[in-house]
Amino acid sequence: MTERPPRQREQAVPSDTSSRAQMRKKVRSHRARLKEKGLRPVQVWLPDVRTASFRAAARKQARAIAASTGEADDIAFVEAISES
Repeated sequence: MTERPPRQREQAVPSDTSSRAQMRKKVRSHRARLKEKGLRPVQVWLPDVRTASFRAAARKQARAIAASTGEADDIAFVEAISES
């Protein structure tokens, strides 16, 4: 099997200044249209589910649920509110 070369990422920001100015203008225009629709930008920080510490905390919580006396009710609740 032949190994494929790594994918090259496309540059998000053009290299010449006129293209950068055009890009900024497009972004500014797009954001203005969203704002006109009553939207606003929001930054959300979430736990990084790829980390070992997250996995350990999730495992600890899952074990606590499994050991609880109301496990069946807890699982039923989680399944009821979860998307299928």
